[in-house]
Amino acid sequence: MKKVIAIRIKPSRSVFIAVGSNLKNREANLKEAWNQLARTVCVKTVKASPVYETDPVGGPTQGKYLNAVWEIKTSFLPGELLNELLRLEKRMGRRRTVPNAPRIIDLDILFYGNEVIQRRGLKIPHPRLHEREFVLKPLADIAPDFTHPVLKKTVRVLLKDL
Repeated sequence: MKKVIAIRIKPSRSVFIAVGSNLKNREANLKEAWNQLARTVCVKTVKASPVYETDPVGGPTQGKYLNAVWEIKTSFLPGELLNELLRLEKRMGRRRTVPNAPRIIDLDILFYGNEVIQRRGLKIPHPRLHEREFVLKPLADIAPDFTHPVLKKTVRVLLKDL
């Protein structure tokens, strides 16, 4: 019989994730997502911005969101992280119906270090983050001097430019 050895890789890549919820107990949803992400073997939760209540953007008529941004460290590759976030959303009850529909939880990768990734189903940096105050404001709370690798502007400047 072959011996199997499990190796745990120390999370090292810095990633920023936007999080939002506008269904059921929004605050509890954010806490549950944070706790589930923190229990993931390849993820270490680092920082969480303050939570902001924001109006929905696009989609059908719906209630206000609670939004925040989290910084994590991970050993997941970008595609692996995306798959883990999608599994977490599904475990929490997210069902994808129409674009911008109300959701129990929404987790979007904003930045994966300074990497630029453009492939089907995964675009990093997030293609619209520089247009969204509900993303930039909480991001500026935890990483105001982080520089967008494509736009070459800091988060602080992107927020000011809105």
